[in-house]
Amino acid sequence: MGRTPTLTIGQHSEAGRKERNEDSFGILIPGEPLLTTKGIVMAIADGMSGSEAGKEASESCVKSLLSDYLCTHESWSVQTSVERVMVAVNRWLCSQGMALSPGGMGMVSTLSALILKSGTVAYIFHIGDSRIYRLRGGGLESLTRDHRMQVSDNKTYLSRAMGVDTDLKIDYRKIEVEAGDVFIFTTDGVHDFLPDAEIVTTIASASTLSEAATRLAASALEHGSTDNVTCQIVRIDDTGVEDDDVYFQKLQALPFPPDLEPGMVLDGYRILRELHASKRSQVYLAVDTETDLRVVIKTPSVNFEDDEAYLERFSREEWIGRRLASPHVLKIIEPKRRKQCLYYISEYVEGPTLRQWMADHPTPGLMEVRDLVAQIAMGLRAFHRREMVHQDLKPENILIDNYGTVKIIDFGSVKVTGLEEVASPVDAGGVLGTLAYTAPESWLDQPSTNRSDIFSLGVIAYEMLTGARPYGDGFSSRRSAQRRSFVPATHHNPDLPAWVAAALAKAVARDPEKRYDALSAFTADLSRPNTAFLTHEKRSWIEKNPAGFWKSTALLLLATVVVLLYRLLG
Repeated sequence: MGRTPTLTIGQHSEAGRKERNEDSFGILIPGEPLLTTKGIVMAIADGMSGSEAGKEASESCVKSLLSDYLCTHESWSVQTSVERVMVAVNRWLCSQGMALSPGGMGMVSTLSALILKSGTVAYIFHIGDSRIYRLRGGGLESLTRDHRMQVSDNKTYLSRAMGVDTDLKIDYRKIEVEAGDVFIFTTDGVHDFLPDAEIVTTIASASTLSEAATRLAASALEHGSTDNVTCQIVRIDDTGVEDDDVYFQKLQALPFPPDLEPGMVLDGYRILRELHASKRSQVYLAVDTETDLRVVIKTPSVNFEDDEAYLERFSREEWIGRRLASPHVLKIIEPKRRKQCLYYISEYVEGPTLRQWMADHPTPGLMEVRDLVAQIAMGLRAFHRREMVHQDLKPENILIDNYGTVKIIDFGSVKVTGLEEVASPVDAGGVLGTLAYTAPESWLDQPSTNRSDIFSLGVIAYEMLTGARPYGDGFSSRRSAQRRSFVPATHHNPDLPAWVAAALAKAVARDPEKRYDALSAFTADLSRPNTAFLTHEKRSWIEKNPAGFWKSTALLLLATVVVLLYRLLG
């Protein structure tokens, strides 16, 4: 987490020549950890004067965005979070508006919002004709486009706004932010009556931003504005981005744990035995000395004590796991006592890995494979609903407990869209995951998506049913990702139904656009024949037209009998 960005804010709003002020505006700076994961929210809204409840509409837009956005999941991207909030608010406005004025414009408002995340990136969301400007180096730029329709020389109407239609179309853009940038939020009662040059000179000459906002509103009224006048100005004095040394010091705040041996006690957890060890981590079975609950403790390897990318990924594993809730994903346990060193705790799952299960079941039945794949898919959905991509799905990272329940483990390679937006001096670099199961786009500078996990799941299903993998040892370079040949599943298992082989082929297609776009579609096609596959596969005559086959066979037999009788009687 970086330093808190430093802002200077100026605001002014008044009814002007109208009886009621239907504009709304606001800024919310949350505390940590939301300041890092969600950012600072700024918004302005202008209730349409012709609607029954314009003021209520604009207040609902601003208040809902400021509060509800922060309640969205921390792993979601800014775009996903804001758009879901705006869609929900818009539906509410539409329903309330219909109750107030059936067939009319009951609750309608514009909405322009800016989310400042990481201090260096701003996300703009806009609908209507309120505006957001950026003033940088004396130049004024409008970051939004008015949604207006010209109906006559002096008459315009809003072409898009909140509360008009349930089919909401939102303008979205992402921009870089620098210290010294000034963002100006205005309603049309201000910007329709002021030239850009006057906005710039007023802000430059004012002693404070509050004075500048007040003067801009007053100037708009002097220029003949007959509308409400609202102006909100925000200057980014310091982006809050900390230097690399400070960031790395925070990653190294907790020391690495010592070598753990059976009988040792770490923060109230007695070590029973080592479960697994690799060059990257160690995993131990332990028992909570207070509750007798058996848990698993994962510790980092001292080989990576100075590797910032490794430390960041290891620290994220606990954060990710505690935000996932699924019976098919390993549960991360929140420690009851203060940790003295770097590790995290998870539930203990007694049972083999999928790799061990595959060794014990070299020729599993199709029904068994379908069940396992379906459970893995349910676990993956928990990631995908949170805009996470596992990126290292393989048999070794899947456990099967004594009741046959599948659980996905190891979150060290997980991509979190929301955290990808948080500025970090650490460059993870390279391809994450295991080559044999990693999708080819990882080598082609293409982003990992849910389809990348579907590829990995497809490879696992293919391997369970054939004992081989569709691309051999997988991809190890850009060249191999582009050229390595796919081997159909029926090549290794001729008894496999053609429609199952087709489903596997689609799941592991080299081009992500040709893969399944949903896990449910893949699991469905493994459960029953997809007619699209049946129409393309090579089938025998009896499969294609059984009635015609048997009619022809009967005629042929009849002709044969006639010939035989003729010869016999002759």
